[in-house]
Parts: sequence; structure tokens; C-alpha cells
Amino acid sequence: MVRLVFSWNIKSDAEPSYFEFVVQEFAPKIIKMGIRPTEVWYTVYGEGPQIIMPAIAADRESLQQVLSSEEWLELIDRLNTFVTDYQLRILD
Repeated sequence: MVRLVFSWNIKSDAEPSYFEFVVQEFAPKIIKMGIRPTEVWYTVYGEGPQIIMPAIAADRESLQQVLSSEEWLELIDRLNTFVTDYQLRILD
């Protein structure tokens, strides 16, 4: 099993569209790809990313296949229309 941590900030003018996208498109697609979010933290006050989303994947090889797929790249491009400072960390 491989652990991942996603983080980003929501663009202030994109919040309603962002939440619709995440619920209806982003979350279902990453789950279908084999990345399972374990929780989502929303920072209301203070420093750091506004959204932190830990997740797990079955193994590093399948994760690398997902992360290099055209579908993944398109999904992240779409996410980036609603957010800034997107980061993905893979933890060993």
C-alpha cells in the first residue's frame, strides 16, 4: 500500500464550481482509478494549504501508471482551473 497526500488552495472566485467539480467528478474518478481518499481536511483559519487530502493506493507500480495516464493529467488540469498551489506527495 502507498500513501499520498494532496494539498491545494481554492481560488476565491471559484468556490461553488470547485465544490461541484470535486464531488461530482474529481472524487469519483480518482476512486475509480484506484486512489482512495481517507479523509479531507479543510483549513478555515491559519497558515498552510486550505485543503489537505490523504489517500492510499494499492502499490507504487499501479499508482505510477495512474499518474502518467492521460486521464489523470486531464483531471489535474481541470482541478487546477479551480485551485492554486496544487501539490501531491507520495509517502514511503
